Amino acid sequence: MRQLSEADRDAIQLAQDPKFPRWLEQITATGGCAHPVHLSGSTTTRDATTGEILHHYDTRDEPGERLSVRCRNRRATVCAPCSRLHAGDTFHLVRAGLLGGKNVPTTVCDHPRLFITLTAPSFGPVHRAGDRCRPRRTRQECEHGRPFDCGAVHGADDSRVGQPLCADCYDYPAHTLWHAHAGKLWDRFVIGVRRHLASAVGLTQSRFPDHARLSFARVAEYQKRAAVHVHAVVRLDGPAGPDDQPPAWGTADLMADAVRASARRVVVRTAYSPAVGELALCWGVQVDARPLRADALGPDDDAVAAYVAKYVTKGASETGAGTDHRLMTWDDIDAAPVTAHVRTLMRTCWHLGGLPEYAPLHLRAWAHTLGYRGHILTKSRAYSTTYAALRAERAAHLGGADDPGAVTDAHWRYVGSGHTPGAALIASGIAADLAANGEAARETASESAGGALGPG
Repeated sequence: MRQLSEADRDAIQLAQDPKFPRWLEQITATGGCAHPVHLSGSTTTRDATTGEILHHYDTRDEPGERLSVRCRNRRATVCAPCSRLHAGDTFHLVRAGLLGGKNVPTTVCDHPRLFITLTAPSFGPVHRAGDRCRPRRTRQECEHGRPFDCGAVHGADDSRVGQPLCADCYDYPAHTLWHAHAGKLWDRFVIGVRRHLASAVGLTQSRFPDHARLSFARVAEYQKRAAVHVHAVVRLDGPAGPDDQPPAWGTADLMADAVRASARRVVVRTAYSPAVGELALCWGVQVDARPLRADALGPDDDAVAAYVAKYVTKGASETGAGTDHRLMTWDDIDAAPVTAHVRTLMRTCWHLGGLPEYAPLHLRAWAHTLGYRGHILTKSRAYSTTYAALRAERAAHLGGADDPGAVTDAHWRYVGSGHTPGAALIASGIAADLAANGEAARETASESAGGALGPG
């Protein structure tokens, strides 16, 4: 007879608790969250005019005298249920900016729109997947005695893909500092796009907002070489935003020209360091700008939204480019389950982070993401809806919306997080069931609509 595990015994004990049905309701309400946050407290809702108590809730009546809520972590490696919810919200956020909905007019699909990709520059040759990696007619070696060529054909899952041909030749300081300045590079890029559009039609840059408005949503993705590149949806509106028609001169082709011109010209200079010097940072030479066409001749809008949504749930550890948790000491870097290439990038962050000239970059705090300190997804204010609005809409759909004629007095405190072994086992089963039900519902809806739907 098989001996019961600790998780099995704990699950049985939970199931025998008189309040188990209510506990199960709580875990189901969190979607089977892997690391729920436990709160203690109460809320009292009163009529704003009469002061009459409309609703009162207190966790003293709950199992363990606490309420469990979602952790809301976007990373699938940390909490798969919450990451699925975040991916669904991202899909609808991006899709609304492409096709309308969520208080965005459907006419935005007729505005000039691009799906663009910007890459990091080369910091040194790395192994590549696909055809012969780096073939050369004559064998050459670097100053460290390592070959410049590689005639192997690497598969996509080959551990050598993305690794430097010579780690001593690779410019690790430039790589980490490029990551630390990627947000500033993007800001300068957007300014450059506006400037190029204005000059192309004879406007001064200061007059551009009187004629048009540039809106975007972008997501950052780590490549195999552990360098971030950016995917973005860019849309041109009239001066009032998505409700306003763009000017007649605003075309997707003109926008694409502006994107390429700005990507070529943008330069951000680092602070001078005796150890590194002053670096001029720029985008890589590979720039892609594809029009999204309302006549369906371009990439599918739903597919673009789903593509962006897929990447927001990926943590650094899942892509092999770092870890999902901050590194507190130098020894943490040695213990991190990463490649030698990524470990060297972490060590470079730690070393440069100790130099006073780079103190504003907080490189040690971001060593786990190799110096990249931006959000995975950012958007301009007028692009579409917000995550907060989507959560409020979901709460209203589930009957949790606030009454505008009521006043709520709330008192909450944090009392813990996570699951016991048995609770984790049960939550995992609930999450799997909810995911399967959601997938079945999407397949049914897709068959009814005659097309593919995004994550939801």
